[in-house]
Amino acid sequence: MQQFTNARIFYNPHSEAALTLSKQIAVTLTNEYGVLATVGLTTEDFVESVNASTVLIAVGGDGTMLRTARMAAQHHVPVLGVNLGRVGFLLEVEADKWREALEKLISQEFWLEQRLLVHAQHLRDGELLTEAHALNEVVVTRGALARPVHLETLIDGSPLTTYVADGVIVSTPTGSTAYALAAGGPILPPQLQNMVIIPVAPHLSVDRAIVLDRGTIVDMVVRTEHQAIMSADGQTEIELHSGDHVRVQASNLTANFIRMQDRSYFYRNITARLVFKGQ
Repeated sequence: MQQFTNARIFYNPHSEAALTLSKQIAVTLTNEYGVLATVGLTTEDFVESVNASTVLIAVGGDGTMLRTARMAAQHHVPVLGVNLGRVGFLLEVEADKWREALEKLISQEFWLEQRLLVHAQHLRDGELLTEAHALNEVVVTRGALARPVHLETLIDGSPLTTYVADGVIVSTPTGSTAYALAAGGPILPPQLQNMVIIPVAPHLSVDRAIVLDRGTIVDMVVRTEHQAIMSADGQTEIELHSGDHVRVQASNLTANFIRMQDRSYFYRNITARLVFKGQ
């Protein structure tokens, strides 16, 4: 395994505590371990010089981890999460354990957990307008008006159904514990390479989640007389017109999460984080 010589540390820009801790981590990595560490926000120019000896560190909550992990996947480098959030289901290290985590990071006492991403394309009249990668999910949903959208949905080119619903989620296993779970979807272990399609508040249409193979292509054609949007990880919003086409499939990118817990951690954390921290 490659020895890390560089680190980029991303923090939640809305948290002074996250910035303070990020600076502490950077100083420790640089002064005690000889790793050149810099602190910044999740912008492409901040990681343009990363290479195989770089590690990305996310300090904040799940939102910070999502942004950092997508960037890490694009640059084929691993990411370590330090939790300052309320739930922090994706992050590996609690804030008071960061020094121990750095020791394990430098001595390579960890394993890499591969996470599937999905890739979405927004097309209009056959022209590609926008594309995005998502670690959690891609959602096609109604806009501000409380009226359902009609989504003609095909699986690998074959008609599945027309969802009449608030929206449809196409989730990864990572996203199965996020919006998809709130919409009634199943919990999938993170190492699976499946996608899940889940309708949100369906009306007179299929109301069950469907688990899909990694190679599946999901096509949705929007039919609406009002606003509809596509979002990726809840962090980008793209306005859709009636007749627009959204295609979702497994991405060619993989996010590598640095894990220091045992490999059964996921099942232990389901109740510890999703139930107790949510009360």
